[in-house]
Amino acid sequence: MFALHSAPAPDSARQLESSLAAIVYADEEYPDEIFKWIVKECRSRRLVLSGVLQHPACEGADKRCDVLLEDLASGHRTLLFEDRGAGARGCRLDVAALVDASMKVESSLDRDPALLVLNKFGKVEADGGGMCGLMAKALERGIPAIIGVPSRNLNAWREFAGEFSTELADNADQVGKWLAKFR
Repeated sequence: MFALHSAPAPDSARQLESSLAAIVYADEEYPDEIFKWIVKECRSRRLVLSGVLQHPACEGADKRCDVLLEDLASGHRTLLFEDRGAGARGCRLDVAALVDASMKVESSLDRDPALLVLNKFGKVEADGGGMCGLMAKALERGIPAIIGVPSRNLNAWREFAGEFSTELADNADQVGKWLAKFR
């Protein structure tokens, strides 16, 4: 598994400490409102953002909810789940769509954003894929990042992020204090 805590040189480690924030939440209770608040707060301060904002997309007769990722730099929206039919079981995540969204966000890092906002450290990230490389690139460039982490993936997050991460509750005051460090 790819881990951040072994990548940077010791001198740069102090500089990067707490550059990543994890909003830890109970499984299946994604903190949608706090992420909308983060984006709104940062935009009101005219901060340049990269990353994605998650939106539910409920369609079809079964009203199964999918997820759209809105690219914060371009507004482009990517549907993340495959329609495999009514009887399909198991994970419906379209990994190719996730990779495509990640590549679009990566290209926006050239705009030198004040913050990278990512929706979720999910199963794919817990296994070392998905948006992990994107977070590493942001860290290398000195771009702070914030991401949602369901409690089931908290140990994997801690292994991945190590000393570069701080854990926050789904609380605007706590998140606001962390965001105040960045201009």
